[in-house]
Amino acid sequence: MNSRRVRPSRIAALALACAMMLTGCAGGGASDATGGASASTKPGTALNVYAFSVAKPAFDALGQGYAASGGGTVQASYGPSGDQSRKVAAGAPADVVAFSLAPDVTRLVTAGLVASDWNAGTLHGTPFGSVVVMVVRKGNPKGIKDWPDLLASGVSVVTPNPLSSGSAQWNLLAPYAAASDGGKNPAAGLAYVSSLVKDHIHSQPASAAEASESFRQGTGDVLLSYENEAIAAIKAGEAVEYVVPHQTFKIENAVAVVSKSSHPDAARAFVAYVESPSGQEAVARAGYRPADASVLAAHPEFVQPAKLWTIADLGGWPAVTASLFDKSTGAITQLYSKVTG
Repeated sequence: MNSRRVRPSRIAALALACAMMLTGCAGGGASDATGGASASTKPGTALNVYAFSVAKPAFDALGQGYAASGGGTVQASYGPSGDQSRKVAAGAPADVVAFSLAPDVTRLVTAGLVASDWNAGTLHGTPFGSVVVMVVRKGNPKGIKDWPDLLASGVSVVTPNPLSSGSAQWNLLAPYAAASDGGKNPAAGLAYVSSLVKDHIHSQPASAAEASESFRQGTGDVLLSYENEAIAAIKAGEAVEYVVPHQTFKIENAVAVVSKSSHPDAARAFVAYVESPSGQEAVARAGYRPADASVLAAHPEFVQPAKLWTIADLGGWPAVTASLFDKSTGAITQLYSKVTG
């Protein structure tokens, strides 16, 4: 178990690679290994990114780095992951999507808006992410150290509603995995989540950003959140700290090109930049855990928990969605529907 305050990161601007020389070759618009824009990407191209609500620090950093590498500009729209996915499925003019959950990309694959092999690359379409942590008031007055502490009498927990928020699904998978031993005892996992939701979660914000704001305004004793949100709050001078539980969950955020993009070459070049060493360093400095193992190893500030469960440990997203989060059959969403109904 680790309770830790994040020290302010270096404020010097990220040194990025110089722009590539244009080569005159046509074609796919992928970037080179340094993340520079390719010859087929027109400088100044404005890309529309539809992203989950707490991804702003990452895309601020990535947009600056991409522009400095010879690419265009990035214009991002933020909101709950599921809502953003549905907007793009309904026709929102996205070039690139960045969602909290892979199933929100799968929705667009089914709709013919994202290629079925979107996750076939080296980083499997999830170039950055985080871990689920517990954000507490400064000094940790309730003495929160691990998941059992959240069920103590008088502890109030803030987390968004999984019916709209991808972040909420990650937040609830962490204690579910811990209590169920990685899904081996699902009844125990659901018993924990049921007690948490019924007795300790008294509001259901729509998104991670709304949950963070609610906690900031004084609601609750503990906020379940992405580690990067906790880091950002501490950098902003808020009177909070965070606990990395003994067992927690690996958050894997999905990024994909929209096949009907008005700027397909630039969209592919931007995603390639995100996956490049420069892009991976940019997300790390923004408080997110990069998927590139070598870049992650260069950032010891990211604490490794004793056990880091993954979605693969629980059988993968199709199985998890069907059993826990499907609106008709999911045990957790049905629980939320009863509580909020």
